Amino acid sequence: FLYKYYDTLPYRSMGMPGSLPAVCEAAWPKDVGIIAMEVYFPSQYVEQAELEEFDGVGAGKYTVGLGQARMGFCSDREDIGSLCLTVVQRLMERSGLSYESVGRLEVGTETIIDKSKSTKTVLMQLFEESGNTDVEGVDTTNACYGGTAALFNALNWVESSSWDGRYALVVAGDIAVYATGSARPTGGAGAVAMLVGPNAPLVFERGLRGTHMQHAYDFYKPDMVSEYPVVDGKLSIQCYLSALDRCYSVYRNKIHAQWQREGLEKHCSLEDFGFMVFHSPYCKLVQKSLARLMLNDFLCHPSPDTQSGPFSGLEAFRDVKIEDTYFDRDVEKAFMKASSEAFESKTKASLLISNQNGNMYTPSVYGCLASVLAQHAPQQLAGQRIGVFSYGSGFAATLYSIKVTQDATPGSALDKLVSSLCDLQARLDSRKKVSPDVFAQNMKLREETHHLANYIPQGSVEELFPGTWYLTRVDEKHRRQYARRSMSDDRPLEAGLITSCIAAEHIPSPLKKMPRIPTTTAGPEVISNGDH
Repeated sequence: FLYKYYDTLPYRSMGMPGSLPAVCEAAWPKDVGIIAMEVYFPSQYVEQAELEEFDGVGAGKYTVGLGQARMGFCSDREDIGSLCLTVVQRLMERSGLSYESVGRLEVGTETIIDKSKSTKTVLMQLFEESGNTDVEGVDTTNACYGGTAALFNALNWVESSSWDGRYALVVAGDIAVYATGSARPTGGAGAVAMLVGPNAPLVFERGLRGTHMQHAYDFYKPDMVSEYPVVDGKLSIQCYLSALDRCYSVYRNKIHAQWQREGLEKHCSLEDFGFMVFHSPYCKLVQKSLARLMLNDFLCHPSPDTQSGPFSGLEAFRDVKIEDTYFDRDVEKAFMKASSEAFESKTKASLLISNQNGNMYTPSVYGCLASVLAQHAPQQLAGQRIGVFSYGSGFAATLYSIKVTQDATPGSALDKLVSSLCDLQARLDSRKKVSPDVFAQNMKLREETHHLANYIPQGSVEELFPGTWYLTRVDEKHRRQYARRSMSDDRPLEAGLITSCIAAEHIPSPLKKMPRIPTTTAGPEVISNGDH
């Protein structure tokens, strides 16, 4: 029906460039958003408290100052290809979907191991048995924002005349590592895969995106032979907070205009969000960010009540200029205190993975979204608006909102999504703790072997979670080969996951008639990134 509608739409009736008549909305698929999610993080971590002692810094510098408890990391057995292979295959297995049902696959990452070949093409090896090669999308890169750009592209595809009725699959994955020094404890690693389509339990609110993009060298990776970034820490914080201010302002203007069209005269504030999640370089910055949104609400309010309620006692800050407050300790302290209850109810739950695994770069904000879903019952989530702030250095940022479906009944799409994520805490607890010395040795090994040709990784395969893809070798032409660790293992947690993932398909096809593509004979378990 989409093809027929758009083919007959007269261009002269469309008004301004880029605009569509109101009648066009009837042709859009309904409730486009996230249907399923899968999260992957490494099987080993280092305690931040032990890392403080190892690094010779004051107690609490990482755990209190940054708000971090543990940091996940990868040995040389894992790279961006293996992370994404793992998270995609887990999502497809646990949801019971066929690879034929995916028509778009896009990867958001800043972990670049090839200046030409995309990580998406590596993932196409998973599609070989199905015979499905008709899959649009490649990689999208801008620091931690790439996953959000890929997600927006997927949503736009489903809502466009290009959509063929199949799902879009978005993958955000990265390995965040830093040179020895103050930035190293803000590392992490992981990947998130998201299935996008209509009739979703997490619906993206149309037209409600506030974006801000600007040129800055706050964090960048100019050295093509190193995994390490160049970071201006103070500038990065200023860019993040200024982007948050601008995005929130644009978002509020857009939702206010939307409400006016609906006959509502009200102004948007934190009270209009059931939950608020942020890109999380470290947890303390997220807490400060929520306080900053309250500061914005306070300064924009025509007559705030400073005698009672959340703005009580804040009258001294009524005339501050927002651009002068990025490093104002008095403002920060006052609004963190004023927003403490809002933080506890709207944001704290989102920091589960961030606190326990660290900064995953592009998947960070979606790990925060998954953390909220994992720790609330469907009934607590139903009907809520979730605000999402995504930031990538350089810099690019968007604040947008998701509306959770009202249907929280057993067996509903929301119930299945929440159930698929309820094991996050158990999976985090099942990881292996290693000493800071072993962690440092792993970082040294990665540093010395990054981009080596004719190399066989030294890390233990047995330490990986069952079902994890890993790097087996890099040949003399830099071609990478991967294998998957067996799913059978003594660990009861993972065995339980396998039992659930082979259940009958529970996610409906976007359209009743799915494109069917002839299958081919399955290949060997060991795969490479191709000889093309």
